[in-house]
Amino acid sequence: MAGLKADGAFRTIGELSDELGVAQHILRYWETKFPLKPLQRAGNRRYYRPADVALARRIHQLLAKDGYTVRGVQKLLREGRLDGVGQAETPLLEEPTSDVSGADLRRIRERLKRALDD
Repeated sequence: MAGLKADGAFRTIGELSDELGVAQHILRYWETKFPLKPLQRAGNRRYYRPADVALARRIHQLLAKDGYTVRGVQKLLREGRLDGVGQAETPLLEEPTSDVSGADLRRIRERLKRALDD
């Protein structure tokens, strides 16, 4: 199929943006907040290494699906709690607290917000 690259291939910012479903300016913003350091060639064209792609996927998962903030993800990185970047089974909590999902937490947060607004 055209357009598919091997897992070990470098990706342009456009390709990574399409894969993750985020705008290119978001990826450039992430470069200022996280250790994403793509190679830059002529014309400042960005080429993301496989390790950068894996990290971007993990960041996207944490921000968009698990409900973390940028600061929360930065803290996980600082504490070295993203070993095995890109692996879904990477433990994010030191101790399991319950079987509550990110979606459940977002619903609870919305209910609390509505209650406080009333």
